[in-house]
Amino acid sequence: TPLPPKTLVFGEVGLAGEVRPVQRGQERIREAAKLGFRQVVIPNLNKPRQPLDNVHIVTADRVDDALAILRQ
Repeated sequence: TPLPPKTLVFGEVGLAGEVRPVQRGQERIREAAKLGFRQVVIPNLNKPRQPLDNVHIVTADRVDDALAILRQ
């Protein structure tokens, strides 16, 4: 199933389906915004402290949560 247009997803996936944070999450989101991405699905622990303009940030703890978000 393709992702919705202008959507970025990042994180590390554990064997039990948990979504783990990655390094430099804030930088990845800023760069994605520059490239035109408008929705970002990320691990909860990578959530930026301050919201970014023009980017809708959605967090997930598990892969199935992320998939449910993307199917909406």
